[in-house]
Parts: sequence; structure tokens; C-alpha cells
Amino acid sequence: MRALKLANFNAYLSFITKPGNELERQMAVDLLTTNETYFYREPKHFNFLQSVLAEWQGEKAPLIWSAACSSGEEPYTIAMLMAEAFGSRPWHILASDISMRMLESARTALYPLSRAKELPTSFLKKYCLKGHGDFEGYLLLEDKLKQRVQFAQRNLMEPQRLETKVDVIFLRNVLIYFDNKTKSQIINNLSRCLKPEGLLFIGHSESLHGISEQFTAIKPALYRYKGARA
Repeated sequence: MRALKLANFNAYLSFITKPGNELERQMAVDLLTTNETYFYREPKHFNFLQSVLAEWQGEKAPLIWSAACSSGEEPYTIAMLMAEAFGSRPWHILASDISMRMLESARTALYPLSRAKELPTSFLKKYCLKGHGDFEGYLLLEDKLKQRVQFAQRNLMEPQRLETKVDVIFLRNVLIYFDNKTKSQIINNLSRCLKPEGLLFIGHSESLHGISEQFTAIKPALYRYKGARA
């Protein structure tokens, strides 16, 4: 408001919703969104996913979507688990966020070492390059891993369209910020992209109780999709 010399929030809202001001609207989105994340966050989820991947019986590797990927630590952690399970076989991961600033950071895949404190040492050595000189205290993801993750901007409040339905969706620490009506809309939008019996991971402080009847709880913050309603 100060930079644009606008008198109040109503004037700012009017400004960013006018045609031609899309860049300013995106800046508002980037400034409003919360982006706290790090590698191997909530490790019980990744340990469970690792066991699922080890026992995977499908002809193709599972397709996983990190639906609110922030700066990329979550999808890259998933990519490490996929690389361990499927190696050079065909597989990829979908990752999306509403913030263009975060997506640009994710594609760069350069992170402070402090973000990798929870990452197993073997993964750190196998998939990360340690920074030197000007990049002391940073790590860079290897290109082979980066190439497996497809980033795109998505607004989860809008109906989602994917080329193919996914086996697993990570939507962690997103729903906590919304009221039940909005939560229900987001879950309904995402469930249309999930295969029957697919898995949905949410944050440990979140729940689908009273939000959706299309899922069955199987572990804390982990649900299985029943399929579309008849």
C-alpha cells in the first residue's frame, strides 16, 4: 500500500484485481503464503511411504503429487525415496504451489544445510552436492533427481485437471489455515485427481473429520480414498 501510495486495503484489493495488474496480484499471493518447510519433515510419513514403495506391486511406479510443495523440500524428499525404490525405471513426481517465488526457488534446488538436518546421511551423500566458496553452508540437489520433479503453479481452490490420476497426494499443513467450507472444497478438488484406494497425507495437526466422507483414516494424518460417490 505504501509503495503504491494507496489509502487503504479496499483500494489495494481493487488495484490487484483489475485486469493488467496480474504481476502485483502474484506479488500479493507470494507475500501472503506461508512457506515453512524442510527435508524429511514429519518423518513418520516418509517412513510409511518408503514401506509402501518397497511393496509396490503395480506395473508402473506410483505417481505422487506434492500439492503444496513450497520451496521443494517435500517433493525432493519423495524423489529420493522413489529413486531408492525404482532407480532408473521410469517415474516422476508432480509438484505444485500457488507462489511463483517458491516455485522458482524449488526449481533452483539450492538450500541451506540447516534445512537438511532430518535428512538421512546416506541420502545427503547420495543425492546432494555440498557447496563450497560462496556457497559454503548450502547444498544443491543433483540434476538427475531434479529432472524427475515437474513443478507447476496451481491454485487448489480451483478444479484440478491432471493428465492422469495419481496414486498419492501430499497436502500437509495447508488445511489448517482455512475454514471447514474451504477445506471441503480443496479436498473435493483434489480427490477428483486421486485413484480409488489412493493415499492422502495431511499434516499431523490436521484432520478430515467433518470435512469429507470420501476417505478412510488408516494412520494419524494419513487417509485412503474410497473413490467417487455413486
